[in-house]
This record gives sequence, C-alpha cells and structure tokens, in this order.
Amino acid sequence: MTDALDPEDKKIVTLARSARARNAVPEGAAVRDETGRTYVAATVDLPSLSLSALRTAVAMAVASGATSLEAAAVVTEAPELPEADRAAVRDLGGQDTPVLVAAPDGTLRSS
Repeated sequence: MTDALDPEDKKIVTLARSARARNAVPEGAAVRDETGRTYVAATVDLPSLSLSALRTAVAMAVASGATSLEAAAVVTEAPELPEADRAAVRDLGGQDTPVLVAAPDGTLRSS
C-alpha cells in the first residue's frame, strides 16, 4: 500500500482512489497546491471533451487560483502515465513536483 508515504501524500492517493471508485472511471487524481489545498478529479470522457483525471485536477487547481503544486497523485490501471499528464503537473508545479502513480488497490507504482 502507501505506508511508506508521508501522511499528506497518502491523503492525496486515498482521495484519488475514492474519486476513481465513486465515479466508476478509469482514473482518479488529486493534487495539493502550495497552501495545502487539495483538488480531486476523475476522468472526463464526453463526446466533445476528454481529459485525464490528472489534467482535470490540475485545471481545477488553476481555476481556483493555485499558483504552484506540491504533489500530485493518480490512481490508474494503465501501465504508463502519459507524458501530457506529467507535463500539466510540471507547468504548474515545476520539474521537481512528485507525481505519485498508484494501482487501484493503492499500491504505489512510481513517484
């Protein structure tokens, strides 16, 4: 599981898992901004709009006035996280912002 993570990072993984499960979608994500606020999102898949959960969470943070990110988490079955997702985090958070990638059971696969 996520036992090795600090409590704040464990929290965003848990929030991402719950968003995925609650909405029955492929991915759930959560990001934490510079003030400690969290933004939780799920995959958006409409005929005219398709966004990954992580890009949706970053967009929510930006729309709410966040100016940087401390951390991001995504829960997915996908073997790899698309570069566009990591790029969205870097755009707001910078090169060193950790992106925690977890399996649906919460097992951390990469950071």
